[in-house]
Amino acid sequence: MTPFTLAVLPFLNLSPGKESEYFSDGITGEIIHALARIPNLKVISRTSSFYFKNKDIPLKEIAAQLNVEAVLEGSVRIAGDRVRISAQLIQAADDFPFWSESWDRKLANIFEIQDEISLLIADKLREQFGHLELADHLVNKQTDNLDAYSYSLQARHRFNKWNPVDVNAAIALYEKAIALDPKHTESIIGLADAYGFMATTGFMPREEAWSKTATYIRQAHDLDPNNPGVHYQLSNLAFFYDCDFGKAMAHNERALELMPGYPEALQHASFLHLLAGNTERAAHHLGAALAIDPLNQETLFYRAFFLYRTSEYEKALGQVNECLAVNSLNIPALIVKAYCLLKTGFYDQVITLLDAMPEEIAIPDEQLGLRCLNAIRSGKDKTLTEQLVTRLQEEASKPASQQAHSYLFLAYTNLGAFDKAFSLLEKSLAIRSSIFLLSYSDPLADNLTRDPRYTDYHHRIYRTDSRTENPEGKKAAIMDAAAALAHKEKLLDFVERENTYLNPNLSLRLLAGQLGMHPNNLSWLLNEQLGKNFNQFINHYRVEHFKSLANDPANDHISLIGLAFESGFNSKTVFNTFFKKETGTTPSAYLKSLRPERTGSGL
Repeated sequence: MTPFTLAVLPFLNLSPGKESEYFSDGITGEIIHALARIPNLKVISRTSSFYFKNKDIPLKEIAAQLNVEAVLEGSVRIAGDRVRISAQLIQAADDFPFWSESWDRKLANIFEIQDEISLLIADKLREQFGHLELADHLVNKQTDNLDAYSYSLQARHRFNKWNPVDVNAAIALYEKAIALDPKHTESIIGLADAYGFMATTGFMPREEAWSKTATYIRQAHDLDPNNPGVHYQLSNLAFFYDCDFGKAMAHNERALELMPGYPEALQHASFLHLLAGNTERAAHHLGAALAIDPLNQETLFYRAFFLYRTSEYEKALGQVNECLAVNSLNIPALIVKAYCLLKTGFYDQVITLLDAMPEEIAIPDEQLGLRCLNAIRSGKDKTLTEQLVTRLQEEASKPASQQAHSYLFLAYTNLGAFDKAFSLLEKSLAIRSSIFLLSYSDPLADNLTRDPRYTDYHHRIYRTDSRTENPEGKKAAIMDAAAALAHKEKLLDFVERENTYLNPNLSLRLLAGQLGMHPNNLSWLLNEQLGKNFNQFINHYRVEHFKSLANDPANDHISLIGLAFESGFNSKTVFNTFFKKETGTTPSAYLKSLRPERTGSGL
């Protein structure tokens, strides 16, 4: 079954003052997070949805850019101890709102509100588009301390700016949240994420930052072992700190089991499979990440990385140049650009790129390593090559200099010194130099594949004991053929006998209760056995009832919209839209074709 697609746009902040912006952004993020847990519902990630914040772009254009079937938009207003949240769902194809609702509740009940909103949105989506299997709850209560939650939202708001100043501010806010509630798992995960950012970007000493990350993520795991964010962070920890590829893969798979629409975990899955040479699996996960996060620069970088790793160097250069046009200080994009230039023989451009790299992002060992590789591959100056290799060897003698370890390994492979390359690899793996998980299968080391030792080390480095996911595998039917037939007959008999469709407030959940069925089972039955979603099924009966009323001269004094309301419709727009889809004509034209003397009013 093809996933249904939804974009949740940033909810408008209608509270007095901009200082409440973090709260409306937080509510939006929580709803995205909750809906992303639903199998077969593709929810555009926060990053791509928030690209449109404060931009005056028509909704149809936004939907087209994000390639979604429906858009959710809303607003948040805080007044004292109360919060008012409004939301509406819009069908992208014809730009018409098919559902809207408002909630006015106590702020202290914010988690119950989020759960109610998320479930209702999911219900309306499956009524409009097709079967979704929903859990009884999509949002769990995070904390009893509203101030701790507020600090956590503020911290996430700062963290999402992705720079060391704001990340440090986020750390301080998360610490305030934990001081109020030491068991607030989301804040503990936030701290692990923040210190992981500082570790991988080099804005804190590596050992100190990863040590803090490990402490916080293990604490979060003890509190909530089934949290997808916990397993995603554990995957990063296993890869970048523990140098354990198998554990990294297993934790990332678990994160995606718990939350199939987790964009960062999908990116990471593509990355891991690509390193191990599983190109088909990498492409699958990258495609899924691009589908839900098409405007995220990080996702686009992973696309460039995929193209580089699959020897599409010209295309990879085009993609990294697009990333650099948005952010000229994108360090990973600059490095992949240098790699592509090395592989395509543009050695002068490599030097130009390195010379132009701003000092604040120019990592010394990276600069030395790239200049060394450039000298080796160009073969122009043997004296310079010998000098750079010697300098690289000196730096690589330091246990903490992982970048130097990696580039010396690549230097040896490009020089054909395979014995030295494998000797260095063995020593580096002994001290858990995780950079080799990246460099061993890099295209710049592809001549090493000719050595008979290559395959054995590949199996050792990328060994995994985790199961292989099978996202295309079919899930067993909810009920067997005999049970499905019996429930189908019961459904049709009940609806026709009780005229339940005349209730304008009828929902799938309400009808399921009347039938004594679970809503998931009724949703499946409608879509799989009758080939219709709930709205198509019920509105078909309403249209037929409208026809019978409209063709009765005794009802000539009632307007057509009045007859529509008598038939169970509660919206003029929904009635007109569905009637035309069902019959191919408008209600007025339909009636005129049967009874020319009646013009039909009220539509």
